Amino acid sequence: MDFKDDIIAISSPGGMGAISLIRVSGEKALEKVNPFFKSKSGKRLLDIKSHSMMFGEFTKGDEVIDEVVVSFFDKEKSYTGQQTVEISCHGSTFIQKKILETLLEKNIRLAKPGEFTMRSFLSGKMDLTQAEAVSDLIYSDSSSMHKIALSQMRGGFQNDLKVLREELLHFVSMIELELDFSEEDVDFANKSELEKLIKKVKEKVENLKKSFKYGNAIKNGVPVAIAGKPNSGKSSLLNTLLNEQKAIVSDIPGTTRDAIEDVIIIDGIKYRFIDTAGLRKTKDIIESKGIEITKSKISEASVLLYLFDINDIKESEILNDIKEFSRQDLKIILIRNKVDLENNSTIDLENLLKKSSDFGITEIIEISALDKKSVEGLIKKLSNSFQFIDNSGDTVVTNIRHYEFLSQALISLGEVEKGLQNDISGDLLSIDLRKAIDSIGEITGQITNDEMLGNIFSNFCIGK
Repeated sequence: MDFKDDIIAISSPGGMGAISLIRVSGEKALEKVNPFFKSKSGKRLLDIKSHSMMFGEFTKGDEVIDEVVVSFFDKEKSYTGQQTVEISCHGSTFIQKKILETLLEKNIRLAKPGEFTMRSFLSGKMDLTQAEAVSDLIYSDSSSMHKIALSQMRGGFQNDLKVLREELLHFVSMIELELDFSEEDVDFANKSELEKLIKKVKEKVENLKKSFKYGNAIKNGVPVAIAGKPNSGKSSLLNTLLNEQKAIVSDIPGTTRDAIEDVIIIDGIKYRFIDTAGLRKTKDIIESKGIEITKSKISEASVLLYLFDINDIKESEILNDIKEFSRQDLKIILIRNKVDLENNSTIDLENLLKKSSDFGITEIIEISALDKKSVEGLIKKLSNSFQFIDNSGDTVVTNIRHYEFLSQALISLGEVEKGLQNDISGDLLSIDLRKAIDSIGEITGQITNDEMLGNIFSNFCIGK
């Protein structure tokens, strides 16, 4: 990708609107826009100061295309680190197309997805974690994701990693200096200090890695599977949660044969609710496939809402299902539905709760899925389960790329730790320390390659 090119793109949403914004960036951006702009004040566009605007006409020859406002940002203070001109015009698709075509004739090319932000990164305006956070901020659809992306864009994650990397760099340089002066029998690196540092850095990296579980849930939505026997009220619960008729509700068992999914924002966190086929033994081939999908969705979920109608299930069936689906990273919420109906069951809820406690279940929530007010307690329970994420001031990792490099850094740090315990030579310690430093550098962009950058920025929208 040639960064000497001047580039152009529409930075506002596509289609027709009140106002559209066309962004031009490059070494000669102002010079190339200048011939087509006539200010109302008579001033030349070339005389405009950085961070200021001019009102005038965008013309092509004698033809006036539109009345526009032009904003200018000089390279020292622009987003991209190059001259940037932003043309605010009326949002007609014809006007947008006409301005684009006119400027493309001036040896300006269309920007690729994320190219403005890539230029910002390559100009040293931001590191790679900040650049990725720009995309996350644009696509954020909940207050929690907005908060995390904004913090990372402002350098929160970068600062954490910068401190860790600098501390490791200091020690590896001391070890390598010691190797250079090996004949002098001089100690530059203190082994006990290095052990303390590795322990501290490893703990920090482990915490960052652990946070990905929650960060990924916030970014992509907390997957919540609604499961239970047929006619336990799963579809009714989903409809009540969504406040609309999303799933078919019927007295006929096995009505829901595929997973139905929708998103709800609760207290700033996105939840992906998945209504699944009822769990039972069946000879129906289509229903059996639906039950297979149910089990697959539960295996991918972070939360399982297990509904049961106390009059239509045995205690052993509940416990068998919970046992089958239980795993360390799955929160199971046990829900007795249809509390508005008479209880003719022999199931002792206290005894059921006691037996369920082995699977991390601390209470049984009682609701009527048809009653919005009754479901509010369940919503509150869900909210409380994840609220601590939003209130935490710690960095939360949301990007799978960061997670993978943190994992690599941990492996290398573990090798350094083993090496110190086994008193291995400084040159071997240095190799593993450098690997850990490089893994952290891959996250921030201090170590990059063209293919990696291409993959990252291709996911951006055009115009950013």
